[in-house]
Amino acid sequence: MNGNHGSEPGRTHPGLARPLDTTTVTALVAAATAAPSLHNAQPWRFRHVAGGSTLELRADLERTMPRFDPDLRGLHLGCGAALFNLRVAAADGGLDADVRLLPDPTDRQLLATVRLTDTDRPDRELARLSTVISRRHTSRHPFEDRPVPDAVQEALRHAAEQEGTQLVFPDRWHVESLLDDVRDAEGRDDFDAAYMAEMRAWTRVGPQETDAAVDGVPDYAFGPSKRRGRAPVRDFAGRRPVPGRPAAVFETVPNLALLGTTHDHPADWLRAGEAMERILLLATLRGLATSLTSHSLERQDLRELARDPVSGMGFVQMVLRLGYGPAGVASPRRPVDHVLEIVPAG
Repeated sequence: MNGNHGSEPGRTHPGLARPLDTTTVTALVAAATAAPSLHNAQPWRFRHVAGGSTLELRADLERTMPRFDPDLRGLHLGCGAALFNLRVAAADGGLDADVRLLPDPTDRQLLATVRLTDTDRPDRELARLSTVISRRHTSRHPFEDRPVPDAVQEALRHAAEQEGTQLVFPDRWHVESLLDDVRDAEGRDDFDAAYMAEMRAWTRVGPQETDAAVDGVPDYAFGPSKRRGRAPVRDFAGRRPVPGRPAAVFETVPNLALLGTTHDHPADWLRAGEAMERILLLATLRGLATSLTSHSLERQDLRELARDPVSGMGFVQMVLRLGYGPAGVASPRRPVDHVLEIVPAG
């Protein structure tokens, strides 16, 4: 997708809104939908009025999870990640994206509007992340038992700050506490029939299901079962056997990072989603494998325990696992025409 610049005949002046054609809109939405979301539910929709310069990001409330995500915080995180990918794709195409979060208090499903204009100075820092949108996948494989270098940690912290959030690499004692909370959450999940049923609804096991899947977590993305190790990786197989699935030893001291915000409202969740994706893409660009762990954040009492008292972080929105190891595999995505509505002008 190439941006049009300058004042040649037929081109839009920099800083002016560009009427978006179908090819451009489709490319932007395709990039957006590569974002991660809880159980790969892809809880987003996009709307564009033909001939206009604006895209709407809307929540797909048919893809909610009452047990895992009762307050829709996870839905907002995923949609925020999709919004960030859209911004990256826009910058790569020579466009400036003017984003308004939650612009209409009377429309619960309208999460953001993005007005696109031509620019002679696209955000190069954003644009360079476009090369890894298609490479970023959740890795549920073991990582090496070695730390993330300080310089990389600092770059990821800065990425979070650019989106108005905070990223903290907790001390060893806090990592131990987080791992205890994950084990607590896993133990509760095992005895919660509604939790297990909801997870099964979003997993795809066996060729018949995985070959036709456009959402959810397919068995080929489960990763190996855990023989030993302490990495907080959700086992989507649950109690179901997956033929041919190997077992592996995971890292003993996982590299975890806490992504947090000062406040805890829907706009904060969207910003956290944008920051989450910015961090994941930059980590991928720096050669790291990544995964997300929200086990303990899905229970309010455990979520409160995840806060880092040293940093003064207000609310933890996501726990990230980073390291050096195999990249994850691509999970299925809904076709763009399933999530994009283009309506006639007028």
